[in-house]
Amino acid sequence: MKKQMLFSFFPLICLASSLVFFSCKKEENKSFKDSKENSIAFGKTLFEGQGNCIACHQIEQKVIGPTLREIAKIYKEQNASIVSFLKEDSEPIVDPSKYEIMKTNFSITEEMTSEELQALESYIYSYSK
Repeated sequence: MKKQMLFSFFPLICLASSLVFFSCKKEENKSFKDSKENSIAFGKTLFEGQGNCIACHQIEQKVIGPTLREIAKIYKEQNASIVSFLKEDSEPIVDPSKYEIMKTNFSITEEMTSEELQALESYIYSYSK
């Protein structure tokens, strides 16, 4: 009789376990997505504010420096690091002729934290679609 009762609850236990598992998994994915979106938003704030990057770089229109779409595309294609460039640990790969102009802004990026530089990179890469 006890075995029969246990088997009648078995499907219910499986269903409850599945619901718990899948609801936790969705929360993790949402958290990761929120984290990525927050990083992009933070990067945009830095790009337009403290970093003053917007003075030379626009999304689709070349002003002084290359566009964000161009930067994102080239860095992605070459599997390069925008953060390394902003730390002056790597050479310019998008428009080396503008490097001397860009060098004056390294005084701003050298004051940024790794988190801020990563956010800038996330923001720029958000235009690589």
